[in-house]
Amino acid sequence: MASPSTALPGRHGAPGSGARRERRASRRFPAVDGLAIIGLSLTLALTGCTEKISEQDDVTMPTSTGSTASTLVTSAPLETATAAQTLPVYWLGRSNDDVFLFREFFPTAATDDPIVAALHTMMSAKPSDPDYFSLWNTPSRLGASVSAKNVITLDVSADAFGQKMDQGIADRSVSQLVYTATAAAAMAGLIDASSAVQVTVLVDGHTGFNAFGHVPLDKPLTRNPAFVAPVWIIDPANGSTYRTLPLKVKGQGVSPTGTLAWSLSHVKGGEVSDTYMTGTVSIPQGPNELGEFNFNLVPPPGSYQLSVYIVDPLVPGRQLGLDTKIVTISQP
Repeated sequence: MASPSTALPGRHGAPGSGARRERRASRRFPAVDGLAIIGLSLTLALTGCTEKISEQDDVTMPTSTGSTASTLVTSAPLETATAAQTLPVYWLGRSNDDVFLFREFFPTAATDDPIVAALHTMMSAKPSDPDYFSLWNTPSRLGASVSAKNVITLDVSADAFGQKMDQGIADRSVSQLVYTATAAAAMAGLIDASSAVQVTVLVDGHTGFNAFGHVPLDKPLTRNPAFVAPVWIIDPANGSTYRTLPLKVKGQGVSPTGTLAWSLSHVKGGEVSDTYMTGTVSIPQGPNELGEFNFNLVPPPGSYQLSVYIVDPLVPGRQLGLDTKIVTISQP
Protein backbone atom coordinates (compact mmCIF):
# COMPACT_ATOMS: atom_id res chain seq x y z
CA MET A 1 0.00 0.00 0.00
CA ALA A 2 2.88 2.34 0.73
CA SER A 3 5.94 3.12 -1.33
CA PRO A 4 8.69 5.75 -1.41
CA SER A 5 7.98 8.84 -3.47
CA THR A 6 9.41 12.24 -4.34
CA ALA A 7 9.17 15.21 -2.01
CA LEU A 8 5.82 16.96 -1.74
CA PRO A 9 5.70 20.74 -1.38
CA GLY A 10 3.82 22.03 1.65
CA ARG A 11 0.74 24.24 1.50
CA HIS A 12 0.92 27.56 3.27
CA GLY A 13 -2.25 28.59 5.09
CA ALA A 14 -3.89 31.89 5.87
CA PRO A 15 -4.09 33.14 9.43
CA GLY A 16 -7.39 32.99 11.28
CA SER A 17 -8.99 35.77 13.25
CA GLY A 18 -7.91 36.53 16.82
CA ALA A 19 -10.05 35.55 19.77
CA ARG A 20 -11.59 38.31 21.89
CA ARG A 21 -12.78 38.59 25.47
CA GLU A 22 -16.54 38.54 25.81
CA ARG A 23 -19.42 39.36 28.13
CA ARG A 24 -22.61 37.38 27.65
CA ALA A 25 -26.25 38.41 28.01
CA SER A 26 -29.48 36.88 26.74
CA ARG A 27 -32.76 37.98 25.25
CA ARG A 28 -35.45 36.72 22.90
CA PHE A 29 -36.30 38.21 19.54
CA PRO A 30 -39.79 37.96 18.06
CA ALA A 31 -41.07 35.37 15.60
CA VAL A 32 -40.42 36.13 11.95
CA ASP A 33 -43.01 35.94 9.16
CA GLY A 34 -45.59 34.50 11.52
CA LEU A 35 -43.54 31.43 12.40
CA ALA A 36 -43.98 30.02 15.87
CA ILE A 37 -40.51 30.15 17.31
CA ILE A 38 -39.43 27.31 19.54
CA GLY A 39 -36.15 26.69 21.30
CA LEU A 40 -33.77 29.11 22.89
CA SER A 41 -32.84 32.51 21.50
CA LEU A 42 -29.73 34.11 22.90
CA THR A 43 -27.72 37.26 22.37
CA LEU A 44 -24.06 37.77 23.10
CA ALA A 45 -23.14 41.27 24.25
CA LEU A 46 -19.42 41.57 23.63
CA THR A 47 -16.71 44.02 24.54
CA GLY A 48 -13.44 44.85 22.86
CA CYS A 49 -14.74 44.45 19.30
CA THR A 50 -12.06 45.62 16.91
CA GLU A 51 -11.90 45.16 13.18
CA LYS A 52 -9.64 42.36 12.00
CA ILE A 53 -6.79 43.09 9.66
CA SER A 54 -6.66 40.41 6.98
CA GLU A 55 -4.20 39.57 4.26
CA GLN A 56 -5.26 40.71 0.81
CA ASP A 57 -5.20 37.13 -0.44
CA ASP A 58 -7.95 36.23 2.03
CA VAL A 59 -10.50 38.73 0.74
CA THR A 60 -10.37 37.89 -2.96
CA MET A 61 -10.94 34.73 -4.95
CA PRO A 62 -7.99 33.27 -6.88
CA THR A 63 -7.49 34.87 -10.29
CA SER A 64 -8.03 31.52 -12.02
CA THR A 65 -11.54 30.46 -13.04
CA GLY A 66 -11.51 27.72 -10.42
CA SER A 67 -10.27 24.17 -10.09
CA THR A 68 -11.75 21.01 -11.54
CA ALA A 69 -12.55 19.94 -7.98
CA SER A 70 -15.03 22.79 -7.52
CA THR A 71 -17.79 20.91 -9.36
CA LEU A 72 -17.40 17.53 -7.67
CA VAL A 73 -19.61 17.96 -4.59
CA THR A 74 -23.29 17.93 -5.55
CA SER A 75 -24.96 17.33 -2.17
CA ALA A 76 -24.33 18.54 1.37
CA PRO A 77 -25.92 16.19 3.93
CA LEU A 78 -26.42 17.46 7.47
CA GLU A 79 -24.37 16.27 10.40
CA THR A 80 -25.93 13.63 12.63
CA ALA A 81 -27.15 14.21 16.18
CA THR A 82 -24.64 13.40 18.90
CA ALA A 83 -24.49 13.48 22.68
CA ALA A 84 -20.91 14.77 22.63
CA GLN A 85 -20.43 18.35 23.79
CA THR A 86 -18.66 19.62 20.67
CA LEU A 87 -19.32 22.54 18.36
CA PRO A 88 -19.08 22.13 14.57
CA VAL A 89 -17.52 25.21 13.01
CA TYR A 90 -16.92 25.78 9.31
CA TRP A 91 -13.99 27.84 8.00
CA LEU A 92 -12.80 29.03 4.61
CA GLY A 93 -9.70 27.42 3.18
CA ARG A 94 -7.80 27.78 -0.09
CA SER A 95 -7.06 24.75 -2.22
CA ASN A 96 -5.68 25.03 -5.75
CA ASP A 97 -7.63 27.75 -7.59
CA ASP A 98 -10.65 27.87 -5.30
CA VAL A 99 -11.84 28.51 -1.76
CA PHE A 100 -13.85 25.85 0.05
CA LEU A 101 -15.58 25.24 3.37
CA PHE A 102 -13.84 23.00 5.92
CA ARG A 103 -15.17 21.92 9.33
CA GLU A 104 -13.51 21.66 12.73
CA PHE A 105 -14.89 20.72 16.14
CA PHE A 106 -14.51 22.71 19.34
CA PRO A 107 -15.44 21.88 22.95
CA THR A 108 -18.42 23.57 24.54
CA ALA A 109 -20.25 23.68 27.85
CA ALA A 110 -23.53 21.79 28.14
CA THR A 111 -25.31 25.00 29.14
CA ASP A 112 -24.41 26.89 25.97
CA ASP A 113 -26.94 27.34 23.19
CA PRO A 114 -25.30 25.22 20.46
CA ILE A 115 -26.15 27.43 17.48
CA VAL A 116 -25.10 30.69 19.14
CA ALA A 117 -21.97 29.11 20.60
CA ALA A 118 -20.88 27.64 17.24
CA LEU A 119 -21.49 30.91 15.39
CA HIS A 120 -19.71 32.94 18.05
CA THR A 121 -16.70 30.62 17.74
CA MET A 122 -16.81 31.02 13.95
CA MET A 123 -16.89 34.83 14.24
CA SER A 124 -14.32 35.35 16.98
CA ALA A 125 -12.04 32.34 17.45
CA LYS A 126 -9.01 31.11 15.55
CA PRO A 127 -9.11 27.90 13.47
CA SER A 128 -6.98 25.06 14.76
CA ASP A 129 -5.60 24.53 11.25
CA PRO A 130 -3.56 27.53 10.02
CA ASP A 131 -4.64 26.72 6.46
CA TYR A 132 -8.17 27.89 7.36
CA PHE A 133 -9.45 31.44 7.91
CA SER A 134 -12.55 33.51 8.58
CA LEU A 135 -13.38 37.13 7.74
CA TRP A 136 -16.23 37.66 10.18
CA ASN A 137 -15.98 40.26 12.93
CA THR A 138 -17.07 39.50 16.48
CA PRO A 139 -20.71 40.69 16.72
CA SER A 140 -21.99 42.83 19.56
CA ARG A 141 -25.27 40.86 19.38
CA LEU A 142 -26.00 37.36 18.16
CA GLY A 143 -29.23 35.39 18.48
CA ALA A 144 -30.62 32.10 17.15
CA SER A 145 -33.94 30.27 17.27
CA VAL A 146 -35.59 27.33 15.52
CA SER A 147 -39.18 27.18 14.27
CA ALA A 148 -41.53 24.24 14.04
CA LYS A 149 -41.16 24.47 10.25
CA ASN A 150 -37.43 23.58 10.35
CA VAL A 151 -36.34 27.18 9.84
CA ILE A 152 -33.37 28.53 11.78
CA THR A 153 -33.59 32.27 12.35
CA LEU A 154 -30.40 34.15 13.12
CA ASP A 155 -30.25 37.74 14.36
CA VAL A 156 -26.78 39.22 13.87
CA SER A 157 -25.60 42.76 14.55
CA ALA A 158 -24.32 44.72 11.56
CA ASP A 159 -20.82 45.04 13.01
CA ALA A 160 -20.19 41.37 12.19
CA PHE A 161 -20.04 42.31 8.49
CA GLY A 162 -17.30 44.96 8.72
CA GLN A 163 -14.79 43.22 6.44
CA LYS A 164 -14.42 44.19 2.78
CA MET A 165 -14.16 41.36 0.27
CA ASP A 166 -15.06 40.42 -3.28
CA GLN A 167 -18.23 38.64 -4.43
CA GLY A 168 -16.76 35.13 -4.35
CA ILE A 169 -15.47 35.36 -0.78
CA ALA A 170 -18.68 37.08 0.35
CA ASP A 171 -20.78 34.21 -1.06
CA ARG A 172 -18.60 31.69 0.75
CA SER A 173 -18.63 33.64 4.02
CA VAL A 174 -22.42 33.68 4.05
CA SER A 175 -22.41 29.95 3.28
CA GLN A 176 -19.97 29.52 6.17
CA LEU A 177 -22.64 31.04 8.42
CA VAL A 178 -25.35 28.76 7.01
CA TYR A 179 -23.26 25.59 7.29
CA THR A 180 -22.19 26.31 10.86
CA ALA A 181 -25.73 27.13 12.04
CA THR A 182 -27.29 24.07 10.41
CA ALA A 183 -24.50 21.76 11.59
CA ALA A 184 -24.84 22.93 15.19
CA ALA A 185 -28.63 22.58 15.08
CA ALA A 186 -28.45 19.10 13.54
CA MET A 187 -25.85 17.80 16.00
CA ALA A 188 -27.91 19.13 18.91
CA GLY A 189 -31.08 17.50 17.56
CA LEU A 190 -32.87 20.84 17.22
CA ILE A 191 -34.00 20.27 13.63
CA ASP A 192 -35.39 17.42 11.58
CA ALA A 193 -32.34 16.37 9.56
CA SER A 194 -34.53 14.30 7.21
CA SER A 195 -36.36 17.43 5.95
CA ALA A 196 -35.19 20.55 4.16
CA VAL A 197 -33.65 23.13 6.49
CA GLN A 198 -33.63 26.86 5.80
CA VAL A 199 -31.79 29.71 7.48
CA THR A 200 -33.25 33.21 7.72
CA VAL A 201 -30.69 35.89 8.58
CA LEU A 202 -31.80 39.11 10.24
CA VAL A 203 -29.37 41.95 10.79
CA ASP A 204 -30.28 44.10 13.78
CA GLY A 205 -33.74 42.54 13.62
CA HIS A 206 -34.43 43.34 9.96
CA THR A 207 -34.37 41.43 6.66
CA GLY A 208 -32.78 42.60 3.41
CA PHE A 209 -29.30 43.53 4.68
CA ASN A 210 -26.60 43.45 1.98
CA ALA A 211 -23.99 41.17 3.55
CA PHE A 212 -20.40 42.32 2.94
CA GLY A 213 -21.80 44.61 0.23
CA HIS A 214 -22.49 41.66 -2.10
CA VAL A 215 -25.08 39.18 -0.75
CA PRO A 216 -28.68 40.39 -0.12
CA LEU A 217 -30.17 38.63 2.91
CA ASP A 218 -33.73 38.97 1.64
CA LYS A 219 -34.78 35.30 1.51
CA PRO A 220 -34.16 32.03 3.39
CA LEU A 221 -30.83 30.36 2.67
CA THR A 222 -29.86 26.71 2.28
CA ARG A 223 -26.58 24.82 2.07
CA ASN A 224 -24.76 25.30 -1.24
CA PRO A 225 -22.89 22.03 -1.97
CA ALA A 226 -20.59 23.73 -4.49
CA PHE A 227 -18.70 25.37 -1.62
CA VAL A 228 -17.97 22.17 0.32
CA ALA A 229 -14.33 21.06 0.17
CA PRO A 230 -14.02 18.00 -2.08
CA VAL A 231 -11.46 16.55 0.35
CA TRP A 232 -10.90 17.22 4.01
CA ILE A 233 -9.10 15.39 6.79
CA ILE A 234 -11.25 15.06 9.92
CA ASP A 235 -8.70 13.15 12.03
CA PRO A 236 -5.94 13.68 12.96
CA ALA A 237 -6.39 17.31 13.92
CA ASN A 238 -3.69 19.72 12.82
CA GLY A 239 -0.88 20.00 15.35
CA SER A 240 -1.90 16.89 17.27
CA THR A 241 0.55 14.49 18.93
CA TYR A 242 0.09 10.73 19.11
CA ARG A 243 1.86 8.34 21.48
CA THR A 244 0.16 5.16 20.32
CA LEU A 245 -0.12 3.59 16.89
CA PRO A 246 -1.61 3.06 14.41
CA LEU A 247 -2.32 6.64 13.41
CA LYS A 248 -5.96 6.46 12.40
CA VAL A 249 -6.80 8.76 9.50
CA LYS A 250 -10.43 9.70 8.88
CA GLY A 251 -11.84 12.14 6.39
CA GLN A 252 -14.45 13.03 3.81
CA GLY A 253 -13.99 13.28 0.10
CA VAL A 254 -15.19 12.76 -3.44
CA SER A 255 -13.36 11.93 -6.65
CA PRO A 256 -14.22 10.94 -10.24
CA THR A 257 -12.67 7.51 -9.67
CA GLY A 258 -13.85 6.91 -6.10
CA THR A 259 -10.21 6.86 -4.99
CA LEU A 260 -8.09 9.47 -3.21
CA ALA A 261 -4.31 9.65 -2.94
CA TRP A 262 -2.38 10.38 0.23
CA SER A 263 1.19 11.06 1.25
CA LEU A 264 3.11 11.39 4.51
CA SER A 265 6.09 13.76 4.38
CA HIS A 266 8.74 14.53 6.99
CA VAL A 267 8.65 17.94 8.64
CA LYS A 268 12.11 19.15 9.66
CA GLY A 269 12.83 22.54 11.19
CA GLY A 270 9.27 23.61 10.52
CA GLU A 271 9.56 22.87 6.79
CA VAL A 272 8.08 19.99 4.78
CA SER A 273 10.87 17.88 3.31
CA ASP A 274 11.04 14.43 1.73
CA THR A 275 8.01 12.22 1.31
CA TYR A 276 8.14 9.13 3.52
CA MET A 277 5.08 7.18 2.35
CA THR A 278 2.39 7.39 -0.31
CA GLY A 279 -0.74 5.42 -1.05
CA THR A 280 -4.39 5.49 -2.05
CA VAL A 281 -7.69 5.02 -0.24
CA SER A 282 -11.12 4.17 -1.62
CA ILE A 283 -14.33 6.06 -0.91
CA PRO A 284 -16.92 3.33 -0.17
CA GLN A 285 -19.71 5.27 -1.89
CA GLY A 286 -17.87 5.03 -5.22
CA PRO A 287 -17.03 7.51 -8.00
CA ASN A 288 -18.48 11.04 -7.81
CA GLU A 289 -20.12 10.38 -4.44
CA LEU A 290 -19.18 12.25 -1.26
CA GLY A 291 -18.27 9.82 1.51
CA GLU A 292 -15.98 9.11 4.43
CA PHE A 293 -12.61 7.42 4.05
CA ASN A 294 -10.45 5.68 6.65
CA PHE A 295 -6.93 4.24 6.71
CA ASN A 296 -4.19 3.54 9.25
CA LEU A 297 -0.50 4.49 9.26
CA VAL A 298 2.39 3.22 11.40
CA PRO A 299 5.26 5.69 10.94
CA PRO A 300 8.29 5.94 13.27
CA PRO A 301 8.47 8.82 15.77
CA GLY A 302 8.79 12.24 14.17
CA SER A 303 6.81 15.15 12.74
CA TYR A 304 4.95 14.71 9.47
CA GLN A 305 2.66 16.47 7.03
CA LEU A 306 -0.27 14.25 6.07
CA SER A 307 -1.77 15.14 2.68
CA VAL A 308 -4.91 13.78 1.04
CA TYR A 309 -5.95 14.83 -2.45
CA ILE A 310 -7.52 13.96 -5.79
CA VAL A 311 -5.15 13.01 -8.60
CA ASP A 312 -5.93 15.30 -11.54
CA PRO A 313 -6.85 13.00 -14.46
CA LEU A 314 -5.90 15.71 -16.96
CA VAL A 315 -2.62 16.96 -15.49
CA PRO A 316 -0.27 14.22 -14.20
CA GLY A 317 1.17 15.08 -10.80
CA ARG A 318 -1.35 17.81 -10.03
CA GLN A 319 -3.14 17.47 -6.70
CA LEU A 320 -6.74 18.68 -6.58
CA GLY A 321 -8.71 19.45 -3.42
CA LEU A 322 -5.54 19.12 -1.33
CA ASP A 323 -5.94 19.13 2.46
CA THR A 324 -3.01 18.78 4.85
CA LYS A 325 -2.43 18.28 8.58
CA ILE A 326 0.75 18.43 10.63
CA VAL A 327 1.00 15.57 13.13
CA THR A 328 3.70 14.37 15.52
CA ILE A 329 4.35 10.76 16.49
CA SER A 330 6.17 10.65 19.82
CA GLN A 331 7.95 7.88 21.66
CA PRO A 332 5.51 5.79 23.76
